[in-house]
Amino acid sequence: MDFEPSDDQRLLVESIGRMLADNYGFQQRKAFVTAPEGFSTAMWSRYAEQGLLGVPFAEEYGGYGGGPQEVMLVMQAFGKHLVLEPYLATVILGGGAVQTFGTDAQKKAILTAICEGSLKMAFAHGERQARYDVTDVMTTAKRDAAGWIIDGSKTVVQHGDVADKLVVSARTSGDRYDADGITVFLVDAKTQGVARRGYPTRDETRAADIALDGVRVTDADVLGEVGKGLVVVQRIIEAGIAATGAEAAGAMEAMNEMTLEYSKTRVQFGQAIGTFQVVQHRMVDMFMAAEQGKSMAMLATMTLDQTDPAKRAHDMALAKVGIGQSARYVSQSAVQMHGGIGMTEEYAVGHYFRRCMVIERLWGDPAYYLQKLADEVN
Repeated sequence: MDFEPSDDQRLLVESIGRMLADNYGFQQRKAFVTAPEGFSTAMWSRYAEQGLLGVPFAEEYGGYGGGPQEVMLVMQAFGKHLVLEPYLATVILGGGAVQTFGTDAQKKAILTAICEGSLKMAFAHGERQARYDVTDVMTTAKRDAAGWIIDGSKTVVQHGDVADKLVVSARTSGDRYDADGITVFLVDAKTQGVARRGYPTRDETRAADIALDGVRVTDADVLGEVGKGLVVVQRIIEAGIAATGAEAAGAMEAMNEMTLEYSKTRVQFGQAIGTFQVVQHRMVDMFMAAEQGKSMAMLATMTLDQTDPAKRAHDMALAKVGIGQSARYVSQSAVQMHGGIGMTEEYAVGHYFRRCMVIERLWGDPAYYLQKLADEVN
């Protein structure tokens, strides 16, 4: 994969950069957080108008026809501005699952609506007892005459409180930890039996706990093959790791820029702290860590096209560890370099720190993936 941007990709990055620079300053973002949805519906409409909601989707559905590299560029730009809107949940996780595993009818109905900005999605897989084990699914789906009946609960579903349609995993056969027997369903969030409790997360985005009580779906709502849903879940998570890795890279770039500017204006002992050698050394280390994290984000992006599942899992684990370690170092250093104001609500760097720490733990923290890598050689 060639990561040298094409002319079209440069135009994409420039247009996103201008839009966010004009409309997504830190003070504007603080106002978006207080909106009932926890984000700006006006900005969501602008994303649709500019074609951002269709970046990874085919033109026949109203999309841009882009691929993993275009998604990476969008997510880097969003990371630089701490974008709150449910782009990850809708376009990358939900929409990506439909694009890869959906039927023609599912793609036409769902992807077209996403591109238009009229449909939001959420990936409802995690359960309270499971932690990072993707095979630990206790939600069940049982056959009945009209299709399936789903019972169970899902926790910390990103933007699950505003989603119109949910991608829900449930066990249709086998025992609790079996890899086989998981099936993925598309569930209308307004279906009888679906109850949602929304709340803000530590990074000021939104999530929801979702209860499913006798929720009825049909065979037309199955995403992928019955009993073979684990591959769907894994591919969704891999796309999420690549996207949030790019987002973290953008956030690290923003923190380095803020820290450099602060070092030029903060005076201590009669001179700017940026003149002190120890500060200069730390900032060089931060820059190197950010570049390493960006390289790992590129690895994750390239890995999405890898056809060997074992190789894909291995490279994703490497990327998750590298991105997490880099983001933690840059975030903690940026806060420390800013001193006391670094953790205040009124200053942006602490908000970037919190977002990076949430990204570090999505779908498994570095320690979890290090253990997976260690298990490969034992």
